[in-house]
Amino acid sequence: MTDYYQRLGVSRQASADEIKKAYRKLARQYHPDVNPGDKASEEKFKHVTEAFEVLSEPAKRKLYDEFGDDAAKMGWDEKKAAQYRAYRNGSFGGAQGQGGMPGGFNFDFQNGPVDFESIFGEMFGQQQSGRRARRSGPRAGGDLVATMQINLEDAVLGATRTLNVNGKRLEVRIPAGVETGSRVRLAGQGEPGEHGGPAGDLFVDLEVAEHPLVRREDRDLFLDLPVTIKEAMYGAEIKVPVFGGSGTVTIKPGTQSGTKLRLRGKGVPGLRGEHAGDLYLVVQVKLPEGEAPGLKHAVDAIESHYLGAVRSNLKL
Repeated sequence: MTDYYQRLGVSRQASADEIKKAYRKLARQYHPDVNPGDKASEEKFKHVTEAFEVLSEPAKRKLYDEFGDDAAKMGWDEKKAAQYRAYRNGSFGGAQGQGGMPGGFNFDFQNGPVDFESIFGEMFGQQQSGRRARRSGPRAGGDLVATMQINLEDAVLGATRTLNVNGKRLEVRIPAGVETGSRVRLAGQGEPGEHGGPAGDLFVDLEVAEHPLVRREDRDLFLDLPVTIKEAMYGAEIKVPVFGGSGTVTIKPGTQSGTKLRLRGKGVPGLRGEHAGDLYLVVQVKLPEGEAPGLKHAVDAIESHYLGAVRSNLKL
């Protein structure tokens, strides 16, 4: 299954939000961290990520919709696409032979696979004159793709990390707000160009590792907050950690386990300038451990103060 829309399970009319939502669902399902050692899931993760990288970028999606897989053979280059479009419409500039190609070349783009590397070589100056090949003009180098895993703190705050590619040590600046599937571009760090052409780019695909304590949902973060029985019963001011610092929350008297306390703006920043999400602290009333003298008596005393059965409303 090569069609990118089919890989994500969306229609060709899907909105950007629908594409993003579908990718997130599939990425969570097939992520290698969730399926360790499962090669099939790893391949599916790569396939859906490849599809998302194209369909999430309007310019690439437009070329994919028009040319399909052949857009990748053009390097997602709009100039090459324009020349191919002109050829296909019979308006390729210069002396034209049958099929619109200069020099009398005739290729059927509508039937069967096309070797674009060869064809574009002819289009961009590699035509043969007798047995002598004319020197090609400048050609841009190919793009490279690498994968980097980062922790959640780097995704929230942004960071600079190093990456070794083909013996070169490169700095990768990670903007705040990235997520698994985000891509960072390092211009000019791809394959070298030919005959004076510019080098390609290096694209770094990011994978955000799961945090042992913090859960992420879009731009919101969730952290379980242990409190004592006394803090839950009588209330307290509690200092809590946040990425990049700390904050303070107020526990109201009578707070129950499962209560969510919110720290506004302490979640994940928007990658494209949207407001930051919130940090939700989920209260977990923690019981004393062990069997210290007097603990049973204290617990029995507390038990006597419950007003009715605590599970009276627990019905399915």
